[in-house]
Amino acid sequence: MASRYLEESGAVVTTTTPIPPDQACSVTPVVEIIFSRWTTPILWTLNEYGRHRFVELERRIGTITPKVLTQRLRQLERDGLVVRTYHPEVPPRVEYEISDLGRSLAPLFAVLADWTVNLDRVEQARADFDARKGAA
Repeated sequence: MASRYLEESGAVVTTTTPIPPDQACSVTPVVEIIFSRWTTPILWTLNEYGRHRFVELERRIGTITPKVLTQRLRQLERDGLVVRTYHPEVPPRVEYEISDLGRSLAPLFAVLADWTVNLDRVEQARADFDARKGAA
């Protein structure tokens, strides 16, 4: 069976070989970076409320463990989405803020926030589905 996909150049390619998942959908790498379990709340918080110290960020997010927050912040710093600033004072102070690259995601966050008006419809669709499955 032939498969078709769109290359970055805009060319449509038809192939009979399987397409790797990362090439089948060009947004997959973006989704993997931005929408992992804790990345979105961290970026959202830093975008909405500005620079935070580790404990402040942990408190604002609420349910994240220190270990996971540390891992996610390191990855976000590595990805260029968060800037870590160390202040050599006594006691030492470390702050995290969203980078310009991370801030470029603000329109995406705005669209997602706007989409939340649909959550009632999602809940209704789930209830309707469950009712149909229960009646079957």
